[in-house]
Amino acid sequence: MAYKNFTVETDADGIALVTWDMPDKSMNVFTAEVMDEIDKIVDAVVADAAIKGVVFTSGKSSFSGGADLSMIRGMFSMVEEERAKDPANAVKKLFDGAGRMSWLWRKIETCGKPWVSAINGTCMGGAFELSLACHGRVASNAKSVKLALPEVKVGIFPGAGGTQRVPRLANTQDALQMMTTGQTLTPQRAKAMNLVHQVVEPDQLIPAARQMIKDGLKPVAPWDEKGFKAPGGGIWTPASAQLWPAAPAVLRRETSGNYPAALAILKCVYEGLQVPFDTGLRIEQRYFTEIVQTTEAFSMIRSLFISMQELNKGARRPAGQPKSEIKKVGVVGAGFMGASIAYVTAAAGIPVVLIDRDQEAADKGLGVSQKLVSEAVGKGKLSKDEGEKLVGLITPTPDYAALADADLVIEAVFEDRDVKKAVMEKVEAVLPEGAIFASNTSTLPITGLAKNSKRPVDFIGIHFFSPVEKMMLTEVILGKQTGDKALAVALDYVATIRKTPIVVNDTRGFFVNRCVLRYMAESYDMLIEGVPPVMIENAAKFAGMPVGPLSLNDEVAIDLSYKILKATVADLGENSVDPRHMELVARMVEKEQRFGRKNGKGFYDYPAKPAKKSLWPGLKDFYPQKQAQEVDVKVLQQRFLVTIALEAARTVEEGIVTDPREADVGSILGFGFAPYTGGALSYIDGMGVKAFVALCEKLAGQYGPHFAPTPLLKDMAGKGETFYGRFDPYGQARVAA
Repeated sequence: MAYKNFTVETDADGIALVTWDMPDKSMNVFTAEVMDEIDKIVDAVVADAAIKGVVFTSGKSSFSGGADLSMIRGMFSMVEEERAKDPANAVKKLFDGAGRMSWLWRKIETCGKPWVSAINGTCMGGAFELSLACHGRVASNAKSVKLALPEVKVGIFPGAGGTQRVPRLANTQDALQMMTTGQTLTPQRAKAMNLVHQVVEPDQLIPAARQMIKDGLKPVAPWDEKGFKAPGGGIWTPASAQLWPAAPAVLRRETSGNYPAALAILKCVYEGLQVPFDTGLRIEQRYFTEIVQTTEAFSMIRSLFISMQELNKGARRPAGQPKSEIKKVGVVGAGFMGASIAYVTAAAGIPVVLIDRDQEAADKGLGVSQKLVSEAVGKGKLSKDEGEKLVGLITPTPDYAALADADLVIEAVFEDRDVKKAVMEKVEAVLPEGAIFASNTSTLPITGLAKNSKRPVDFIGIHFFSPVEKMMLTEVILGKQTGDKALAVALDYVATIRKTPIVVNDTRGFFVNRCVLRYMAESYDMLIEGVPPVMIENAAKFAGMPVGPLSLNDEVAIDLSYKILKATVADLGENSVDPRHMELVARMVEKEQRFGRKNGKGFYDYPAKPAKKSLWPGLKDFYPQKQAQEVDVKVLQQRFLVTIALEAARTVEEGIVTDPREADVGSILGFGFAPYTGGALSYIDGMGVKAFVALCEKLAGQYGPHFAPTPLLKDMAGKGETFYGRFDPYGQARVAA
């Protein structure tokens, strides 16, 4: 029988090699069609007496990334349609759909013939759950092999048997840690956890898998054998009596109760280990059905799975522009930021010229890359040869003539218009016709900088975030005269260095920094009100922010905040900054000489390691302190999320952000906006614009007019609209104006 996505070849020993190789796809993913074909393959294998066992592998360099976007989207649209048509049976249909993969994998497991999964590359989500249902698992020891059940990161959990098989193979604590964090495993770690049986050289993968069957691999899962006990003895043991009472508390400490899927994993494991395996699968199916209906699951899947993939694949790339061939990049400014940009560019295999005022400064920049390479080699992420090759792609020099054949030049010098102007003149004197000039400015409007350019149509902003090698987001900023070619080249470059782009129109602070500044400004208000600093930091973390605003301000540098406030006053007038904020930051910088982490003292004190940072006690003396019981922590949480979401809404109203996907993805990747909400605009859509406007009005009455809802929000509330409805990213080909 012929299949579209699989080939089946049976050898002389009766072992069928099932190779998954989807046409026109760079990676295998699960679709309804793929599942139907697997179902037919199982039936064919069982029916053919000549087939003694199956080796299941991938014909691509990776194994599988899990579910396809269309499958995920289909699940949500099906629920919506069924609720409209037949509300009484909508959840039953969802329950049946949620169990499709789980019971298909169970069919493989109980088919009576041995299956071995030969894992040759990335194996995520449902693909790893399929492998766990096979009777044998062999993984290649190639660096590209990564195994994970990462579903919790997008608001759901391993719902195709993962919560039942993993704790029956690995010890419970490791199983919970792996699934509640979405942790990625190396083949060696997976073997140590008993999740794979063998780790072999890549060229031995299929022979080793075949050999398992030849050696008499039993076609029965351990839990289907009489007398099976889970590692550690299951739930009712002294070890479990220590683990389980603490587990929900540990989870709450890590998640602040914001992630329903993570708690559902605990429930599935705890309840599932007390019942027969099939009953455990049914328990998992019920919890999965419940979780898929939550706002958190819908919003996280949309932003962190669907939207992120779409943006990474060029959703905002202008049509009709040929793919850019970027053969050489110039970076001007070999400070930490510029040197890090050179590093990620070279890591993508692109030769880089790194320019600074003299050879010594340029060489110092190269030293940053050498240090990053050394760390990567030390951690086993790069081989020594790969590290040397990477460093060899970076040429440090003070000579601008080296840019004469560059396709793209990125300026990463000091945030000063005059300095940037001088650099631009030197670059444009040698830059070839058609090459693109990009500024890495973090706050200065691109249109203003482009006034100094001879060719503003080729001028664009590419704003990186620090540390560049770790932060996955880049903001691509369009000036008023930026052309389609410049945007296409910028997006192609960002894709090549494997970062996620958001495209925004020009404004002071662009999108991310505007939101971050609102977050920090709200903490200033709280300090001035006398809210204890520790409550400010904890409330932000309880709200889902990864870092408290005072800690974040220390990382950014308080003296930089002072410069930004002064520059804002200089450009926009006295009324543009709250004088109390200016007084607070000026006192920290000028009187207390506390600049942040960089000088070891800011809102926090930074003692020598291994001691940990702690809030500076002197901060409590700035303003009369409230008693803890006078402060409503829930309101503090609301203030942080609402002030950021309001700023995001303003950027949409002003036409800075034109696609809600970018506001959501940008807010999560840029500064960690409460990921469980799906991002700043999904936070508003999730509670409903009408409810959000009411909350804004309540907060504005208590804490000031900066919480007042905007005209756009009031209009949307009156019409019952959402951001994804009114600014539908799929309704038309949307381009930044």
